[in-house]
Amino acid sequence: MKPRYVVDTNVLIAASAADPQQPKDIDATPADPGLRLQVWAWLDRFRSSEARMVLDTDNKIYEEYTNKLGFNDFGIQVVMHKWSTAATDDVTVQYDADGHGVLPSSLVPVVHDLADRKMIAAALEAVSTYGVAPIAFAGDTDWHEWEDHLVRHGLALEPIIEPWSRAKFAQKKLR
Repeated sequence: MKPRYVVDTNVLIAASAADPQQPKDIDATPADPGLRLQVWAWLDRFRSSEARMVLDTDNKIYEEYTNKLGFNDFGIQVVMHKWSTAATDDVTVQYDADGHGVLPSSLVPVVHDLADRKMIAAALEAVSTYGVAPIAFAGDTDWHEWEDHLVRHGLALEPIIEPWSRAKFAQKKLR
């Protein structure tokens, strides 16, 4: 584990769907239960580790989490655990008039998923403030598309189920 992470919402969703204690019947990617369990295992290790969770001071990342998951879902419980153990790093993210994270101008034409802009903006601020702060993701292959651009801005990615997400991205590029 790295010292801190920005955790993409798809990680919390997939892990909640695979939670061995309270599996949740929710739409999650990937659909494969074994892959979901790998995501759950990563999030469970993250929960019990000393790694910190990066959140924004305006709570827009948390709002996205709770838009997709309920209080008792495993993913939200991990966030609550990090909060209750003072294992979060809050960063200031600038938001535009539409509520999307403001990015450097060179990333604007690259990052087409407006919801992910807040994750990137939080990671950029976390790297600037604390050093290492990779973005952990699972079911969203867009991160691979943006990877080279993000790396040029000092960001790192942690694909939790990398063989699957790289294969899905390769398929997507063929379309």
